[in-house]
Amino acid sequence: MTQPAPFPGWRGTVALLLASSTGGVGQHVRSLAEGLTAAGASVLVCGPAATQEQFDFTGVGARFLPVEIPASPTPADARAVTALRRALAAEPVDVLHAHGLRAGLVAVLARSAAPVVVTWHNAVLAGGLRGGVSRLVERVVARGARVALGASTDLVERAAALGAADARLAPVAAPALPAPRRRRAAVRAEFGVGQDRPLILSVGRLHPQKRYDVLIDAAARWRTRTPAPVVVIAGSGPAYLPLAARISAARAPVTLLGHRTDVADLLAGADLALVTSDWEARQLFAQEAMRAGVPLVATAVGGLPELVGDAAVLVPPADVDAVDAAVRALLDDEAGRAELARRGAARAASWPTEADTLAQLAALYAELAPHGAGPAAPDADAPSTGRR
Repeated sequence: MTQPAPFPGWRGTVALLLASSTGGVGQHVRSLAEGLTAAGASVLVCGPAATQEQFDFTGVGARFLPVEIPASPTPADARAVTALRRALAAEPVDVLHAHGLRAGLVAVLARSAAPVVVTWHNAVLAGGLRGGVSRLVERVVARGARVALGASTDLVERAAALGAADARLAPVAAPALPAPRRRRAAVRAEFGVGQDRPLILSVGRLHPQKRYDVLIDAAARWRTRTPAPVVVIAGSGPAYLPLAARISAARAPVTLLGHRTDVADLLAGADLALVTSDWEARQLFAQEAMRAGVPLVATAVGGLPELVGDAAVLVPPADVDAVDAAVRALLDDEAGRAELARRGAARAASWPTEADTLAQLAALYAELAPHGAGPAAPDADAPSTGRR
């Protein structure tokens, strides 16, 4: 992403903290680390060692110290808090910016002397005991952070309702994809798709939140179309085996591709992009599809309606009939697909860029730590108020 410095004002030191990530959050933190470093800030990334292996934060100029934050709240959080305290004692920072509720909890409990910013990337969807624990974490993080940033308006409203003293919108821009390396025909040939057969693409982690079960059930109905579309899902995750079993049982024309690094190529070969999630903020694939001029069908959840406006077809979540009807209507309307693609690309051109995201965060850091001179040592005897 290397680009000219977009914000000339702040040259302090920031720690970016994240929990386990294999997708959007890790990509976002890497983008921030690269842009902030290029602009003259000093960046320390703290998170699980596996995130450094996947996203290579040090390769874009940041320093990295391991802080193993488990995927769910456990007693191991105490070790993560201790590890973060040690990291910040060794390398004091002006601002501590945590990404996601899991990292946010560790940041708040660490009682950093630096102001704590937490970006809320996801909503709590789980029920039962796990959901109850997660909602408690939400409250602790909302009240403990100096500033809560929401990736979508509903997250900002949630943080404010839970007691955040300062909650602001901070849209996360999808990193720009590289140009496709293969021609459309070559991509389609990989899946045995001729010129007249539709190719439908979805990209995302194989997780229950993405509701690929809805996509599979809708795709099973398309077997009888002439020509029948081919559906491919790029991504890996814990739902792989149940989804594969569902595809087999329904005899759905769906292929699970696993993790792919050629999303730009896949979009070049696709006729339609599909998002069936129960919730999203500003889903990266939705942004990528619209930028690429691929018509999009997406669920009207979270931040997606404000993201896409009238430039995508929105359907209710968990509604197989609605997905089926929307896809059929677009496959039968070539002119409608072309118009949707045109509107999508135009809408995408109005979104904040990575440079805009960096500028917004740098301005916030300057507001919280205007001199960038490093924080004072914490007073170990001072009582914790949960506020900064």
